[in-house]
Amino acid sequence: MESTGAYWKPVWAILDGQFDPHRRESSSSHAGSVPASTLTIMAAMRRTSALLVVLLLGLAATLLSRDPQIDSRLKKAARLPERNGWIQVHLEGSPGDIGFQHGYLLAPEIEDTRKDVAAEMLHDEKRDWEFFRAAARDMFWPHIEQEYRDELSGIVEGLHARHVNLDVWDLVALNAWTEFPYYDKFLDKNPAAARGPAEHCSAFVATGSYTRDGRVVIGHNNWTSYASGERWNIVFDIVPQRGNRILMDGMAGLIDSADDFGVNSAGMVITETTISGFSGFDPNGVPEFVRARKAMQYSSSVDDFARIMKDGNNGGYANTWLLADRKNNEVASLELGLQNVILQRTSDGFFVGSNFPSDPKLTSEETNFDPTDRNSSSNARRERWLALMEQYKGRIDVAAGRKFLGDHYDSFEGKNDPDERTLCAHLDLSPRGAPTWQPPYAPAGAVQNKVTDAAGAEKMSFSAALGHACGLDFKVRSHLNQHPEFAWLKELLHNMNARPWTVLAAQPLKGM
Repeated sequence: MESTGAYWKPVWAILDGQFDPHRRESSSSHAGSVPASTLTIMAAMRRTSALLVVLLLGLAATLLSRDPQIDSRLKKAARLPERNGWIQVHLEGSPGDIGFQHGYLLAPEIEDTRKDVAAEMLHDEKRDWEFFRAAARDMFWPHIEQEYRDELSGIVEGLHARHVNLDVWDLVALNAWTEFPYYDKFLDKNPAAARGPAEHCSAFVATGSYTRDGRVVIGHNNWTSYASGERWNIVFDIVPQRGNRILMDGMAGLIDSADDFGVNSAGMVITETTISGFSGFDPNGVPEFVRARKAMQYSSSVDDFARIMKDGNNGGYANTWLLADRKNNEVASLELGLQNVILQRTSDGFFVGSNFPSDPKLTSEETNFDPTDRNSSSNARRERWLALMEQYKGRIDVAAGRKFLGDHYDSFEGKNDPDERTLCAHLDLSPRGAPTWQPPYAPAGAVQNKVTDAAGAEKMSFSAALGHACGLDFKVRSHLNQHPEFAWLKELLHNMNARPWTVLAAQPLKGM
């Protein structure tokens, strides 16, 4: 039997040298000096021990026969030891198999993530989890193709094998959680007054004369609440029956990355940042999380990616996608509105993302974004990105990308000041917060970071760091003592320490 990870250890520990039926006490040489009554007792003890061994072996066999680890669906799956906070899982096989492996190996994390997302959505969107479950069933499920229905259903089977009582509507709602603010805004019927989608993430992609070796370099940090962000620590290494192998970051229970940083075996590297102030949602479209996963799995070129993302576009989680094709060192930007879609590409240049819409038509028709407001987070970071790209022209590499993602220069203030206007976001330190997203001093900002280059992508690897790339830690107790208005997060929020950069890579396939 092949081990599929750490979960084998508790089973085999029952038998691992603790009871040896072949071991004998060396008492026979001293039998003449031992009273007969004692020998009788010792013999009885041996018989009792032997019986105990038989019973334990029978119990172990029963446990093994019931343990889903011996299920053939888990034969090629693995959960690797945690590395600097990252939990990496290898999933391989049919959609149902991949789902079962996912649900089984990450069951505790999925249950914990679902509780956090439900609590935050109730607070932020003012709707309870049953509302989102109903939307998952009635609106999203009919537009999910069979491959991903099978995978979602497989996750539920894996969860049930670990005694986690969630159903498929819980899993669909969890996967769609980044799209629900767009749906809620659609339901409000008053886009101007409705709360806008949040500003999430900073990213860049560069190639040609801008990079040290002339090949592609790409990086991204994820902005979200610290409560959900600390749970964005899963690395999925997926080998599907069809399509390309994927290495991507993500959250337990999600079939796509959701903050969207991934590498596939066809040479594509993909990331994005959201479009601020966006309005538009089509309840009859294909969920964004399905299109994003499909594009990660089946794209072999920029054109492939754009086609898949546009097909059935529902407007949910509207992003500017930054793409790199390591095969030809092409980079691209796909600004994906619901009505306006703009694709730009180059083999000598860069694209950056900090939640700003760049196309004037998209900006005016689908957002309430003000591109002239230098005080806004999106515009201040855009200004900083443009300065860094020129300052580092010809020298951009993975090391530079790591530095960018920890940058604290506020271009509006003209000085280093970690806040909502810096590439490494610290809303918890900002007296302004982010008006479209979070109040002053909210425990939110950059929560993790990834960067890779063409050489890394060729090896199916990227460099990643949990927490702030700048090295600053977030401590819950001291923050809540100073800002008790966030006490509602007390049971969800944990310390978020800055972890070291770690190279994460797809593992060699078994039998190779």
